[in-house]
Amino acid sequence: MLLLAADTSGKQGSIALAECGAGENCAVIEAVPLAGGTFSAQLVPQIAALLAKYGHSKSDLGGFAVVSGPGSFTGLRVGLAAIKALAEVLHQPIAAVSLLEAVARSGAARGRVLAALDAGRGDVYVGDYQLDPQFHMHSERMLSREEFLAEAKSSQAKGTTVVTPDALLAETVRGAGIPVESIEYPDSGAIARLGWEHLQQGQTATPEELEANYIRRSDAEIFSKPAR
Repeated sequence: MLLLAADTSGKQGSIALAECGAGENCAVIEAVPLAGGTFSAQLVPQIAALLAKYGHSKSDLGGFAVVSGPGSFTGLRVGLAAIKALAEVLHQPIAAVSLLEAVARSGAARGRVLAALDAGRGDVYVGDYQLDPQFHMHSERMLSREEFLAEAKSSQAKGTTVVTPDALLAETVRGAGIPVESIEYPDSGAIARLGWEHLQQGQTATPEELEANYIRRSDAEIFSKPAR
């Protein structure tokens, strides 16, 4: 099955085309970076160009994987809207992928893992997962940096490892004496492989059901004053 994956959650994004088969057989054909700030102008033309490069058209796509959050409100909306439109026209399934899960599963650490991403404003997106022997999500939350470090420290006794692609956050965690694994930021190739796993497990969403998982509130909600 030809699968298209997209990640527009951060400052930089990417799309990937993958050929997926039975089991874990999902070979990424190519991942193409997208420059931040212009996702809305780039995404659809880049998808068309990537398909054409390998002799495919949109009708050849059999499924989609897309990062549903956390991340930029505007970026996530652009990516989700494009994938929703394609899936609706082609009547193909969508796998919504958490960026935090992708972080957790991109590292070598197993057992209990805390995936961490800098959320700005002194906050951290935190995904608490059990990766072995079976995958289980305990929670996905936004914590203050102080709350995150306290939780990570208290989890040390359970053998928990922090996994993050953010160098400054990793340095802070190490400075607090907490085990941390630094990884490369997951690209859309990793999203494709994880999305394929979700699709095989029946973890799909229709275009109507697909929603962003922002975890944090929007600026409008944070700074709005209650009506009197």
